[in-house]
Amino acid sequence: MKLKNSITTNLIVVITGFFVIAQYAPKITWGGLTLQENLFLIRKAIFPDGKIHGVYAGEWWRVVTVVLTHANWIHLGFNMLVLFQIGSLIERYFGKARYIFILIFCAFTASLLCLLLAPANTPSVGASGMIFGLFGIALVSGKKLGVDYQQVVGSVVINLIITFTVPNIAWQAHVGGLIGGILLALVLQALPTRKTSY
Repeated sequence: MKLKNSITTNLIVVITGFFVIAQYAPKITWGGLTLQENLFLIRKAIFPDGKIHGVYAGEWWRVVTVVLTHANWIHLGFNMLVLFQIGSLIERYFGKARYIFILIFCAFTASLLCLLLAPANTPSVGASGMIFGLFGIALVSGKKLGVDYQQVVGSVVINLIITFTVPNIAWQAHVGGLIGGILLALVLQALPTRKTSY
């Protein structure tokens, strides 16, 4: 796969770029809010500008833009490493168009469960919900992807243990993404696969 033509690589560059801007150019604002405040996932809350913001206030884009936000360099680095490893395999197998749909769908299901179960005024950040969706795809389609199935299961189990033992992790997003990925993979298995050469 040519990295410059890879959706995965380009997505990593974009996500990292947003993180750098949010971290090192905090004065860049949009509508009176910082970049992070405009993009992270939150159900509904009063923001520093005195207005009510969130998905339930009509800011629907947050269900997807949450993947552009991260808490710190460690959070970003871990997510981008995993995204590169598993995302590249899924992109190669399913092709660009289906891979883009997979990413959006998994981000959506991760955000949906988070919105339904997480506290109303608690923001969530990160691409890990979407990445858990990719884990779900790999769990169902692992053999077709050419990955070590036991390794995928092990990675999912370890990451779920971390999800439920480390504080301040939005387990709702991780579980929502994983369920979404599994369900989508089952649907995609019933469709003819269009492999894309790179």
